[in-house]
Amino acid sequence: MASPTCGSSRSGNDHGAPKRKRGPGALATAYLVIYNVIMTAGWLVIAVGLVRAYLTKGSHHRLYYAIEKPLKYFQTGALLEILHCAFGIVPSSVVLTAFQVMSRVFLTWAVTHSVREVQNEDSVLLFVVAWTVTEIIRYSFYTFSLLNHLPYIVKWARYTLFIVLYPMGVTGELLTIYAALPFVRKTSLYSIMLPNRYNFSFDYYTFLILVMISYIPLFPQLYFHMLHQRKKVLGSQEELKKSE
Repeated sequence: MASPTCGSSRSGNDHGAPKRKRGPGALATAYLVIYNVIMTAGWLVIAVGLVRAYLTKGSHHRLYYAIEKPLKYFQTGALLEILHCAFGIVPSSVVLTAFQVMSRVFLTWAVTHSVREVQNEDSVLLFVVAWTVTEIIRYSFYTFSLLNHLPYIVKWARYTLFIVLYPMGVTGELLTIYAALPFVRKTSLYSIMLPNRYNFSFDYYTFLILVMISYIPLFPQLYFHMLHQRKKVLGSQEELKKSE
């Protein structure tokens, strides 16, 4: 799900009540800064690749192939964020972080990579653009927060642009999974049929449908949580400015 995921920053927590732990030490902070700078640069590479491919082709079709490799590298690189939370250097929920990161990794590899017929779908470009803008802002936010020099424009973008980017990404994800269904059913991709030695069956087609259904309760919760965070973070500053 293309939501703002747990970051790699000691400041703030987008997933729930922060744990009352000391912040990371100097070594952990230096590592997190390097990690976030690399991830910001990686998603910038993806953004530049998209723009360059569009200007070259003069069309938005087949742009996925221009950024396929860096998208896989840097989206998979987000798995480290789960470890950051697990080891306590980032005060966020391991479960929620794992869910959000794994949902994107799943869509990247188990859907878009595995079902090549959907790679030309406009829906893929929809979620890729949403992810790219979101991640550039998110990792920049964490980098500046770690350095204790957070520009207001970055904070504003972090807690405002998701209003459009989140629904945009979710729409692209759902449409991509839906487009993959006929091909998954036809090829029995990743499905395990009976009989087999383990007496176990798995229908990937049904699993994808269940994944789509899971968006119904989860999307509103995450979206309204971010709206609440926006009011909490930006609202207090706006009230402070008015009082001055």
